[in-house]
Amino acid sequence: MFEIYCDESRPEAIYSRKVKSNHERYMVIGGIWIDKEERKKVKNKLEFLKKKNKISAEFKWTKVSPSKIDFYKEVVEYFFSNPKIRFRCIVVDSEKIDMELFHESDSELGFYKFYYQLLIKWIDGNTSYRIYLDDKANKQNSRLSDLQYFLSKSSFGDIDSVLALPSSDSVFIQLADLLIGAVSSVFNQSITSPAKKEIVGLIENIIDNKIEPTTSSEKKFNIFKIILR
Repeated sequence: MFEIYCDESRPEAIYSRKVKSNHERYMVIGGIWIDKEERKKVKNKLEFLKKKNKISAEFKWTKVSPSKIDFYKEVVEYFFSNPKIRFRCIVVDSEKIDMELFHESDSELGFYKFYYQLLIKWIDGNTSYRIYLDDKANKQNSRLSDLQYFLSKSSFGDIDSVLALPSSDSVFIQLADLLIGAVSSVFNQSITSPAKKEIVGLIENIIDNKIEPTTSSEKKFNIFKIILR
């Protein structure tokens, strides 16, 4: 069984009808894929890094700072050094979304359709999946069960469950947040501190490329920019 831990950056980009600056134009939805058998080992490592660096609360992109830069660099380096953890995200240009035409003027429906696009491409047959999304209030209570239904209907994988989980309870959602934040900051040109620039630079040095859309065959750090017409 695989477990997928998901989060998002700037969802307000598709919810708001206000004119947006280039610094808040792109929404990024992403997730960490990990084999259930590896979960405990990876969790213990991340908890060790937190303890070593005296991080007591949850870690996330917005908390990257000069005083904690060594911790965040260690987390990034650990992610890329461990072949058992994978990351995928999609980048959505809010200026090209037609909510009325494609999403029945329902931004929340559109939001979960993008989650479907994130997940469906990396769901393989003959494999079970347990999916966790960062907990949030929805206008319609069936959003997660609907997502599970459509993923099950459209794939050969076994979608065991789609559940809400507070990010404070999951180092994997926190890891997803960190990587999503780095991607979002590049697309939105919103890197605001030298520490965050250092994390982006570290990622680009490891992947030997700019943070930009990858090929579909990329299995470690996959970025897909949705083309909306």
